[in-house]
Amino acid sequence: MADIVDSATRSRMMRGIRGKDTKPEVRLRSALHRRGFRFRKNVRSLPGSPDIVLRRYRALIFLHGCFWHGHDCALFRLPGTRTDFWRAKIEANRERDVRVKAALAQTSWRVLTVWECAAKGPERIGFDEVESRTVNWLTGGAGSAEIRGETHGAG
Repeated sequence: MADIVDSATRSRMMRGIRGKDTKPEVRLRSALHRRGFRFRKNVRSLPGSPDIVLRRYRALIFLHGCFWHGHDCALFRLPGTRTDFWRAKIEANRERDVRVKAALAQTSWRVLTVWECAAKGPERIGFDEVESRTVNWLTGGAGSAEIRGETHGAG
């Protein structure tokens, strides 16, 4: 399938995608701050430079985009153009995620992964639920976890 925009436009669009301070990150950080949680962001001394670091709770939060991390949900679809490039890029991201998770497993940090599909798309649970589950995880002391969208109507 051919791209619907020319390569210069596509390149400009892809350059505009942020790696830090994305809308979901800012929204979750704001919600946590309103609830009294204090944190650092993008701490480079930790494996994977977690998006949110809450030292008091020994907790790290990663917010993953379903496309960039090759999530198994409705929001991920391999592009029809430059398929080999995208497959290699996304596979490298997945491999890095595995290495980061393994490195963090050797530490005393708890890790929460929040997937984009939890707040967006047909499987979303909604941002209020994401916020609630994040707060419950932080205060509950459970080990590593993830928040993702849910398939509704499965029988």
